[in-house]
Amino acid sequence: MTSWDDLRDRILSGMWMAGLGIAGIWLGGIWFQMLTVFVTAVMIWELWMMIQPDQPTPGMLLSALTASILSGLIASPDPFYLLILLIAPAIGAAALKKERLTFVGFALGITIAGWGLVTFRENYGVVWLLWMVLVVIVTDIAGYFAGKMFGGPKFWPAISPKKTWSGTVAGWVGAALVGFAFLSFTNAGSDLPWISVALSFASQMGDIAESALKRRQGVKDSSTLIPGHGGLFDRFDGLLGAALVMLLVALVVDVPQVSF
Repeated sequence: MTSWDDLRDRILSGMWMAGLGIAGIWLGGIWFQMLTVFVTAVMIWELWMMIQPDQPTPGMLLSALTASILSGLIASPDPFYLLILLIAPAIGAAALKKERLTFVGFALGITIAGWGLVTFRENYGVVWLLWMVLVVIVTDIAGYFAGKMFGGPKFWPAISPKKTWSGTVAGWVGAALVGFAFLSFTNAGSDLPWISVALSFASQMGDIAESALKRRQGVKDSSTLIPGHGGLFDRFDGLLGAALVMLLVALVVDVPQVSF
């Protein structure tokens, strides 16, 4: 029997998160920067608490340090200053009693992704970033419902026992549909649908990576901040994966300008 016990909380929490996120993306500028800095800092705190929950104070201090560093970095267009993103992960690793490399890897990924999202918004416009966010959201929603309805073989049971192949493929299909939809009103090239699928897979790998971290640390959620969703890290892990992949792509090829 399929259980939908968490559906109401997931929908309500998802609606206000999506509304806040889309509003921030639409407004851009300082509004989106503040939202990104806040979410990034909270995720650093959640990461610390998953690894060393008995000492919350250093996690809060690292969160504040991350917010300060990221705010300063956003104000500077010089890529050289990206090196300062190493400061918070390095300090956190030095303060931890265990999982130092784990913290460095995830903390660096979180902060780079946060910087990347703001950079994407400023350089490529609102529609481009909305496309990426919608690909991640539709991947998650399609995967959730298909997995609940159809079930079937697990995608990676050793790490994420709830994720199924039916949900994974449904996420790819949903992402492709988002790509086709954006082709109808933007100047993006015909490759957008398959790029959307690739981005969908990246977001799923972001979710898998966070699932592996939680399983390693023996926790169910990154925190209990969001009813039905866990913590911000639980909700934005897919977006982190997608943003990091798009950053790598942008280093190799020109990202198409998508605008009204």
